[in-house]
Formats: sequence, C-alpha cells, structure tokens
Amino acid sequence: MRTVEGATDRVVVVGAGLAGLSAALHLAGRSREVIVVEREAVPGGRAGQADPAGYRLDTGPTVLTMPDIVESVFAAAGARSADYLQLAPVEPAYRAHFAGGRRLEVHTDAARMEAEIRRFAGADQADGYRRLRRWLTRLYRAEMDRFIAANFDSPLSMVTPALARLIALGGFGRWDRAVARYIPDPELRRVFTFQSLYAGVAPGRARAAYAVIAYMDTVGGVFFPRGGMRALPEALAAAATEAGVRFRYGTTVTALERTGSRITGVRTDDGDRISCDAVVLTTELHEAYGLIARTPRRPVPLTSAPSAVIVHLGCAPTAEIAHHNLLFGAAWEESFHDIIVRGQVMRDPSLLVTRPSATDPSTAPPGRDLLYVLAPVPNLERGRIDWERTGTSYAEQLLEVAQDRLGSVFGDAEILRVDTPADWARRGMLAGSPFALAHTFAQTGPFRPANMIRGVDNAVLAGGSTVPGVGIPPVLISGRLAADRITGLQPVRPRRIGAALATSRIDRQL
Repeated sequence: MRTVEGATDRVVVVGAGLAGLSAALHLAGRSREVIVVEREAVPGGRAGQADPAGYRLDTGPTVLTMPDIVESVFAAAGARSADYLQLAPVEPAYRAHFAGGRRLEVHTDAARMEAEIRRFAGADQADGYRRLRRWLTRLYRAEMDRFIAANFDSPLSMVTPALARLIALGGFGRWDRAVARYIPDPELRRVFTFQSLYAGVAPGRARAAYAVIAYMDTVGGVFFPRGGMRALPEALAAAATEAGVRFRYGTTVTALERTGSRITGVRTDDGDRISCDAVVLTTELHEAYGLIARTPRRPVPLTSAPSAVIVHLGCAPTAEIAHHNLLFGAAWEESFHDIIVRGQVMRDPSLLVTRPSATDPSTAPPGRDLLYVLAPVPNLERGRIDWERTGTSYAEQLLEVAQDRLGSVFGDAEILRVDTPADWARRGMLAGSPFALAHTFAQTGPFRPANMIRGVDNAVLAGGSTVPGVGIPPVLISGRLAADRITGLQPVRPRRIGAALATSRIDRQL
C-alpha cells in the first residue's frame, strides 16, 4: 500500500464533515497533531443542519446504519460513543407502501421479518427471505475487510483469494437478478434493492456486490441519534476536541503551498498560513483537484449520481406515520429510466418520507411533527430542469403524492424548506447531486477516484467521491483509509489527550 513518506507529525484536515472527523480521530489516536479547517460554523459537511421556527432539520442524510463502524471511529482515539451520542433503534426500520395498497413493515429481527413476509407474500417468499438474509450476510463478510475497508493501489491489488470468494457469491452479477433468485415477488424485492438509489445506479444495472447496502439496513438495522442526525458530527467533533484535535470553524482554505511534490502549508481566507506535514482533503472532488492544481487523468469522464428534491415540512401530529416510509409507485423500473436516461422527473414518483419526530419528539416544537419528503431527480448534467422556477410547485406535487400514498393528511402543514439540485449546486456539489459520484463499474473499488494523487506525495482524499463510496458507513471508513495512507497500517494505540494540554501544544506551532 502506498503511503505518505517522510514526516507526518502534523496533519491539516480540510473539512469537518463525517470523513474529515473520522480522519481526525484516527490520526489523533495515532499520535498525530491534527488541525481541522471548516468553512461552516459547525461540523457536519453534507450532514448539515437548520433550525427554522423551532424545528431541528437535518439537511443531509437521514438514515444511519452500522453503529459498530461509528463506534470504531470513537474508539480510534480512545473514546466511547455512548459518552457522546445516544442512538435509538428505528423499529420498524422502514414501512413500505405499494401502489396497489399493500403494506409491509421491514424488521431487522429475522423472526419478525420472516413472519411479516409470510403475511405479505406467503410461505415460499418467507423461505426465500431466510436464504437471502444468509446470502447478504456472507456477501457482507466477504466484502467488508478486503474490499470496502481496504485501500487499493491498482486493480491488480484486488486479485486475491477474497476476490474468488466474491465472484463465487455472485458479487459481479446484477443486483436485481441476485435478489430475484430468492425473492420472486417483484414488490417485495424492491425492499432489498431500492438502496441502489444511494449508489446512483438502477437495480437492474448495479453490481450485486452493492447489495451489502441492503444488508446494512435490513439486517444490521437502522438507528437515529437523539437530537437528530446532526448529533453524530457534533459528537465526533467533541470526542476529537477531547483527543487534542484543533478546530477552526468559519474558515475557508484558499490555497495549498507546495515545495516540490509536497504540501508544506495551508492558506486560509483570513490570511493565515498553517504549516503541515500532510493534508487530508475532504472537500468536493473538483474543489480538491483545484486546490492541488491537478487534473485527473481518466479515460472515462466522471459520472455524478442522480440528485434529489427534499421537502422539509412541519405539520400537526401524524402518529400513524412510521419513522421511515418507502412509497413505491407502480412504474418502479420506469422511474430509474426517467431519472438516469431521460433526465426528467419521475412520472410515477417513488418517495422516501421520514418522520424523525416519531423517534425523537425534540426535533419538532411541542404538538408538531417534522417530515422530510425525498424524491430522486436527475442531476444537473442529465436533466435540464429550471429548478428556480419549478422547485416550489414540484414540492407541492410531492406532498400531494405522499399524502395519497400514506392515506394521511398533513394537517396545518407549513413548508419549512425545499432543497433542489440548484441548491446543492450552490453549495459546490458536482452536477447538483448530494450523492456524489455514481457507483458505476468504472467508479467502483480501484476504479473509483483514488485517495492519493499522482505527483503529490503528502495529500490524501477522503469523502463520498473517493474510496469506498457514498453513505455514512463508507464515508466514515474513508476517513480511516486516509489515516492509513498517512501513518501506514499500524496498531492503533488509543489514548485520551487532555484537551487543554493538546491545544496549547498545537497553538504554539500554528
């Protein structure tokens, strides 16, 4: 594995999103001095926040899985997640509503899910679910350590016995076909394939290896932090601070100083210079390349994932609505074609409706509920839609569809915020997509943009557009992979550092 050569005692992390926070905690646990520079006033990056009218909005991801990976990030610096973060299981993980009126609750407990599938689709499908669950578990175990949580220097580094096991499991087949071997019912199958939207590829075209995302939520479970999703980056930042990491919020990195092939300092918009032995860049990929003044050499242009419109809604209590609700339209396959090929909004929308106040009432004012309605839409490269003109009217259409599918009226509703591809683009996201790069074959594993850049010896990338990919667990892992590039693979010696002592030591060197 290629690593940064020479001194790596002092590292600047650009960005306090989940990837940057993970990198900072791993590096602090390996006795590095770490300074995190973040342009916003709070940590979180894409896991953003807003507080209109007494509501606590999460403007980024709303589904949290794999708490063991979250725990490993805290543990890297000698901390315990329970000291900073309260996670509640979401049960059911999802409630699926189908166009014909059928409804299915998705449980992570095997026995409860089997009983629910037997009720929904019969004994044969329940038996198929048991076999699917075993396959998903084997797939996850085959991929996690050797592929998802590993650095690659070239495609040849994948050629190992682990690759043979993954091939034998059907990991390079099609996701939808792999699940269909166990679940013939087309509606039930959607519960185990809709996650391909996170990867930015239709289930019929996505590699079966990405079915591990279905493992993460339908087997591993879905959780919600008390205080909202923002509580996760806030907790990571608090643990990092206690481990001696120095944060500089409200500060933008404007340039990197180089001596030969090494970055020697970071320039900020307030005129400061921060010296460093290495730098971790977690900004948007094109911004990172711009800071380094490098143009990636790729035979195939980068492809962004589809985007989304998210409507944040305050309303009267809606106790009958679950925390996460999947509203499937009848034209499921056509929806992907609309978004990815035609570049238009779904003619028969499939939606995710999230009600965080179902698990944590503090996310809404007393006597109110908070809802998010998410609709996948084309990114700005694929679709030529005037979101400035049509965004509000489309949001209103989505609310009508959601109420119809849920059979529930959003009483006394007030739209708190609408985010469209135009809004994501204003925040610097490539093609106006909050889901970064699609997981096409040419952007998967060793073919995804690497986290080390040719010609620059001590700059490392982290985040959703590099390895391993999109989603909270992969992004947290990307921070650890960046730390591995800087320190090399070594036993982590967790320790707690007195915040005042560590800060004073860093201050002297700033």
